[in-house]
Amino acid sequence: MTGMSPPATHDAARERSLLERSLRTEAEAISSVAALLAGAEGDAWRLAIDLLEACRGHVVVSGMGKSGLVGAKISATLSSLGQPSNVLHPAEAVHGDLGRIRGGDVALLLSASGETEELVVLAGILKADGLPRIGVSMRPESRLARLCDVHLSMGDLAEACPHNLAPTTSTTVMMAIGDALALALAARRNFAADDFHRHHPGGMLGVGMRPITEVLRFRVDRNLAVVEDGVSAGEAIRPSGEDRRAGAVLLVDGSGRLSGIFTDGDLRRLLNRDGAAGLERPIREVMTPSPAHLTTAHAVRDAVAMVRERRLDEIPVVDAEGRPVGLLDVQDLVTLKAVRD
Repeated sequence: MTGMSPPATHDAARERSLLERSLRTEAEAISSVAALLAGAEGDAWRLAIDLLEACRGHVVVSGMGKSGLVGAKISATLSSLGQPSNVLHPAEAVHGDLGRIRGGDVALLLSASGETEELVVLAGILKADGLPRIGVSMRPESRLARLCDVHLSMGDLAEACPHNLAPTTSTTVMMAIGDALALALAARRNFAADDFHRHHPGGMLGVGMRPITEVLRFRVDRNLAVVEDGVSAGEAIRPSGEDRRAGAVLLVDGSGRLSGIFTDGDLRRLLNRDGAAGLERPIREVMTPSPAHLTTAHAVRDAVAMVRERRLDEIPVVDAEGRPVGLLDVQDLVTLKAVRD
């Protein structure tokens, strides 16, 4: 390529200093915006969330250049949290795309300077149409701020770019503001984990939110042995009906509640230690009592957390009364790609 300076000599210390400066500059900028919430700026944020909560259409997000790219992410986050949203390019808006805006929509307009001509023109048109407008920029006296119902100030920011040119700090703060608004709106509307799952049926987010009962291969009364804990180890592992396919037997007390688990690994250790005589021992003496377990109210993500924290291969699943309904095998999570083998 022509017009580029020759490569500079690599200076590891200088490079590290630049990396640290960039990260700290952006982190400090977000902290400074958060600090504004304690003052009068907090009222503007509440008004912005009021407007979003009252939205009965789409949140239309618009910005030029890097702000537009940030806006696309904010729009996607809003949609994932239950608020329909779309992105409108401000230059295309005045060439026919204004037809994508309808009554009931709310506009979220992004410009670091607040003076981006295309966005200012769009804000003026939307104001004339009476569409609610939330502006985000550094200066509350900007043209964009004056054309909006509510303005959220990012403060006087210095870009992390050494030349204070490339949009870096400003776009990071802008995205953080968008995330904060989306999360606050979701909280206002009591958007729950189940709601989130409905918007993320695919990918690992969707897998993690699935009820644990949907992924059980081993179920009581189908292919999972449940035995009272008063019998011997030999009786507990004796097949009844069809061959046992799970890697464990679940033990219950006299009321049918989970009292223990006896795994294939436990059986091997028992036989290695006591030989065949070990099978005559009461199962409650050799089982793992009060095992870690999940309930039917848990999701796959809870099972993943338990496997990672406790290194378990089999996890009993019980109902609200503590009675076994199934057994989760770690291989089930591997099949779902929720954990690695």
